[in-house]
Amino acid sequence: MAENFDLLIKGAALVDPHQGISGSRDIGIRDGRVVAVAGAISPEEAAETIDFRGRLVTPGLIDLHVHVWWGVAHLGIEPDPHCVRRGATTVYDAGSAGADTFPGFKKYVIDVSATRIKAFLHISSQGQLSRDIGELTDMRYADVDRAVEMCERYKEDIVGIKIRMSRNLVDGDGREAMKRARAACEATGLPLMLHPNASPLSLEDMLGQMVAGDILTHCFHQSDTGVLDAEGKVRPEAVKAVERGVLFDVGHGADSFSFQVAEQAMRQGLRPGTISSDLHHYNLHGPVYDLATTLSKFMHLGWTLEEAVERATVAPARAMGMLGEIGTLAVAACADVAVFDLEEGTFDLVDAGGEHRVGERRLVPVLTLRAGKLYEPAY
Repeated sequence: MAENFDLLIKGAALVDPHQGISGSRDIGIRDGRVVAVAGAISPEEAAETIDFRGRLVTPGLIDLHVHVWWGVAHLGIEPDPHCVRRGATTVYDAGSAGADTFPGFKKYVIDVSATRIKAFLHISSQGQLSRDIGELTDMRYADVDRAVEMCERYKEDIVGIKIRMSRNLVDGDGREAMKRARAACEATGLPLMLHPNASPLSLEDMLGQMVAGDILTHCFHQSDTGVLDAEGKVRPEAVKAVERGVLFDVGHGADSFSFQVAEQAMRQGLRPGTISSDLHHYNLHGPVYDLATTLSKFMHLGWTLEEAVERATVAPARAMGMLGEIGTLAVAACADVAVFDLEEGTFDLVDAGGEHRVGERRLVPVLTLRAGKLYEPAY
């Protein structure tokens, strides 16, 4: 019999929300693409077969917020050990590089990593170099023309503009920084990703300058510019922003995810559009670890497995205009596959504020395929 597939995945418990699949499927892969998804495919049709019975398979996870400009940006980590080898086949670097540093990020990280990396360019031309000096405390770095030039030069790699609006990171009251980030978005047609924590501007002010397709990351942080008011009520401006198409993203991070904020907000109907990790140097060994752990926290908060996976596959792929290429294992999609054990027991889950919860299920990465090539976890 002719070999129709380079690789056949047998007996997987496939969860692919885009296709509405949650059950056993075989997946045939050829030339780095999915070419068949069926209830049963004969191993005789494949050059190689891997039996994944008893294990969960999803489309490769998509992490909308990471920091992987290792060795340059202070937040940076190496992408492959912590992303593709942990189930995240596509990641979006959230502003580690700016116009002055992006060419190096492109040459030395993006172009040589197995992980597929796209980037939000920081409006500060320096990006996020220093832990101690805010990248927008000197507004000379917020050079709109340079940012636009870099976006035009690297259209395949840069997908948006990033700004961090915390008081210690922006000059003065931050209005000029926000104005320049918005100008770069308008000139390029790219979305804005905004970090709103502890800002000198109110959440209402910041959201009022965001448009459909923009991304508010860290949507469940605890600071005074969060989605909850002093009485624990969801701010009406947050609801209005979601209604007009602003994407609310989790961005867990070291300081930006609270179980209590998430619970209160979701009880009032405010649910995140995407789940991301904000994985970086300072949270790599806790409390974030990887995107799979962040998804496990949302399962603890009452989400189904399918809901959690959807927010880290279909939703970010659609937001970034890549659904069909990634975010699904439908026929013709890139063969980016994440394999997990769905463990049951008692597991310690910790938010960014140090609050511990006991989870009963967790996703543990076992194997990843990126364009059909196998990657095992690095411990």
